[in-house]
Amino acid sequence: KQKTAYEIVDCDWSSDVCSSDLLGDDFSIERLIARNAVSASTVNAVYAQQRGWLAPLSSSTPLFLVNGNHEQAARALLDGTPESPAVLAGLARNAFFALPAPDAYYSGDAEVIDGIGLLRDYYAWTWGDALFIVLDPYWHSPTLVDNEPGGGGGQGRRGRDLWDVTIGDAQYAWLTRTLEASRARYIFVLTHHVMGTGRGGVEAADGFEWGGADRAGRASFTMHRPSWPLPIHALLAKYGVTIVFQGHDHLYARQEKDGIIYQTVPSPGDDTYTAFNRDAYRSGETAANSGHLRVSVSPDNTRVDYVRSWLPGQGGVERGDGDVSHTYVVLPRR
Repeated sequence: KQKTAYEIVDCDWSSDVCSSDLLGDDFSIERLIARNAVSASTVNAVYAQQRGWLAPLSSSTPLFLVNGNHEQAARALLDGTPESPAVLAGLARNAFFALPAPDAYYSGDAEVIDGIGLLRDYYAWTWGDALFIVLDPYWHSPTLVDNEPGGGGGQGRRGRDLWDVTIGDAQYAWLTRTLEASRARYIFVLTHHVMGTGRGGVEAADGFEWGGADRAGRASFTMHRPSWPLPIHALLAKYGVTIVFQGHDHLYARQEKDGIIYQTVPSPGDDTYTAFNRDAYRSGETAANSGHLRVSVSPDNTRVDYVRSWLPGQGGVERGDGDVSHTYVVLPRR
């Protein structure tokens, strides 16, 4: 089995799992790009293979995808041809997975992209007591957000002006409307990473369009986003977002900023049991892989469990799948 970056959040109502969410980097086509082997058939094969592995998880529950940097489904890679890796990734994603499009139940991205149609990349829905909001840092930025296609470097590349990286005016306006209209007791935001690049959770939440400051810590939000009322973090805090779930860093990390929990999710497919990128987290609680999160929602509270995964005889001590190594509870916002 190929190593994958599955980062899964299970949502549990009354002990019945209701949905599963993958927070990106689950369908990397970078090896294909590096080998100059990108085609509709090769990209489709990546998504088809992953769908087979995900079948036990999604056979009885909805599966929601979040776009990650290694999917290379990004506006900056569009070249006006139907053979663009971004187009092929967008087509494969929608062909092999039933993702939400705007309708009476879901809201989301209404833009039609030539060669793809609806992207189904950012979307929201209210289920019971909770509002779920999926954000996409990649499809709407005119400049490359993270790593170069083909597996090249780029994590937080020095010298870049990260004000050029953006979720876009349309996604920001939709996010604002969605938050304003919600009366849900809990609000969960799911994204691959708060800035789409770099490392850390709250460490990255002060910067650029997410937090409003430049690299030197100067407040320059109004200069760079004059039509946006607030940086994204301040907008989320204003409307009482409960938890921001992110992937990207492949470890368990729980942090808090201005009443919002920033939860970086672990990687269930990692058999090294390592806390990758732990040094980027200067506060909160961190733990190594492997495992997933189980999020149980009730009218009274939301409980988050870190459920560990172990291969037989690994982990240094005898353990079994299903151990819960960390738990916390949050109260409803209203």
